[in-house]
Amino acid sequence: MKLDLKLYRGYVNEKELVVFGHLFQSWAPDKYSVDRKGIKHAYALLHKFRIEPLPNYEVHLKFQDMEVSTRTLDDGYFRFTVPYDSKIEPGWHEYEVTCNTGDIGMIEKGELLKPHPGKLAIISDIDDTFLVSHSSKFFKKIYVMLSKNINNRKIFEEVKDHYHKLSRAGREEDNSFNSFFYVSSSEWNLYDFIDEFARLHDLPKAVIKLKQIKTGLMDFIKTGRGDHDHKFVKIKDIISFYPHLEYVLLGDDSQHDPYLYERICKTFPKNIRAIYIRQTSKSPKKEIQEVLANIESMNVKTCYFRDSKLAIEHSEKIGII
Repeated sequence: MKLDLKLYRGYVNEKELVVFGHLFQSWAPDKYSVDRKGIKHAYALLHKFRIEPLPNYEVHLKFQDMEVSTRTLDDGYFRFTVPYDSKIEPGWHEYEVTCNTGDIGMIEKGELLKPHPGKLAIISDIDDTFLVSHSSKFFKKIYVMLSKNINNRKIFEEVKDHYHKLSRAGREEDNSFNSFFYVSSSEWNLYDFIDEFARLHDLPKAVIKLKQIKTGLMDFIKTGRGDHDHKFVKIKDIISFYPHLEYVLLGDDSQHDPYLYERICKTFPKNIRAIYIRQTSKSPKKEIQEVLANIESMNVKTCYFRDSKLAIEHSEKIGII
């Protein structure tokens, strides 16, 4: 049996540890390179959606002095949510996951985050928030995904500057940072593309949380579409896991981010410091302005912007950075 094991960045607080990944009976999506050219890029991207998860298979987690086992779900996904109260330093820590078929033993190493003490964390959408994706234009979005490899995809100007300022906000120690989380309606199939794009453009290292993995070519056509409620659940999980933090939320107006963030503000009335929504069309959308006005009425600062320069100025004005 051919197996492949893919791990994602996890996180830990004072009481609990969360680690997650996928197990495949085929190559994992990250085995198909994101930097090929021309038709080879399209071929590699489509193959990210032609994968075979392995359900109900035992996997083992080892982190420092803790060892625990679980089994994969029907889509090959596994998640360890376990009590953990040992003291560890803030920052990134290595963990290990293994599985064994009898013939093949696999070991993969991943990372998990212990936030540095402080008051601020940042949750950002991906498509059309920092990665130019044309999410509201179906055919253009698909064309860009198939025709442009990671080196040709564009980032919005001054995003890097804004995100690094947010990462360092309120920090005096050189090695400390505010925690980042990237949450998207893209599927787990595209994890390595998103992670490599963030690295390529020197964006803050983040825990990345995506949508349920897909296993067919038709699913590629639907990528990033459909119900976005999973984003609400994932953001709610993050804030509930670190309830002592205040959050800056960043998104765009091409899909449902403003409405989603409005729900988050209503659910966590003390946790949201500011909301930033990128304007993706030539003119501001009246309905988005109305949603943001309602959010402002809940004592949350908002900024509806086209250029990140304006978002930086707003963050400076309200004293975040």
